[in-house]
Amino acid sequence: MRQVAIYGKGGIGKSTTTQNLNAGLATMGKKIMIVGCDPKADSTRLVLGGLAQQTVLDTLREAGDDVELDLVLKEGFGGIKCVESGGPEPGVGCAGRGIITSISLLERLGAYENDLDYVFYDVLGDVVCGGFAMPIREGKAKEIYIVCSGEMMALYAANNIAKGITKYAQTGGVRLGGLICNSRKVDGEADLVAAVAKEIGTQMIHFVPRDNMVQRAEINRKTVIEFDPTCGQADEYRQLASKIDGNDMFVIPKPMEQERLEQLLMEYGIMG
Repeated sequence: MRQVAIYGKGGIGKSTTTQNLNAGLATMGKKIMIVGCDPKADSTRLVLGGLAQQTVLDTLREAGDDVELDLVLKEGFGGIKCVESGGPEPGVGCAGRGIITSISLLERLGAYENDLDYVFYDVLGDVVCGGFAMPIREGKAKEIYIVCSGEMMALYAANNIAKGITKYAQTGGVRLGGLICNSRKVDGEADLVAAVAKEIGTQMIHFVPRDNMVQRAEINRKTVIEFDPTCGQADEYRQLASKIDGNDMFVIPKPMEQERLEQLLMEYGIMG
């Protein structure tokens, strides 16, 4: 069973990319569980056809510790198992604790079945605190992929996440599998992201082009592969799934100093 965490700047399209990637893996016959690690609880919406998933923390607040697995785990497209950690009430408590609580509960209830091929953790934003680093800090996720674009702040975030991975790589055995470029149609985007990936010692595992089909599928509460499996964008997500399934390049990243990152951005015409 491969345990994979997806990180990236807030709003970069992590949840959309993760769900479409998982739809691709499901069509390859893989058995998957997605654990949403975001208080917005939107990590499984497309896979579940728009169903508002009851979160682990909400369930525990309502039912106490006497919780059955089917209350917090729902099955969606391609048999993908879906869990949402949830978070505290707004303005109260630490959302990172929801991740810790959820993973502990799932382990206790036997959700990590032996027949699973993948567990994906869709994690909020940057590695901003110990709670959100939980999937890598506790050695649950061994593989990390960073969703980014050619935009400056997305690459700043990717470099910061690489610093977090480096910190936990020594103790938890976690490795970076690559950058996924979720295109924003920035000039020279693919070349820039590939250069940043090379600089930190990894690869751009796939360039996902920007396509209105993604939004059309989302409006219909589906992944692209379920909504229109014959379209070009569905092929992109199937390619991404195939590349991740066959990936054997896992590294301890070498994060850049900020000056070097800014130099790269200038070389590729993003700054200046």
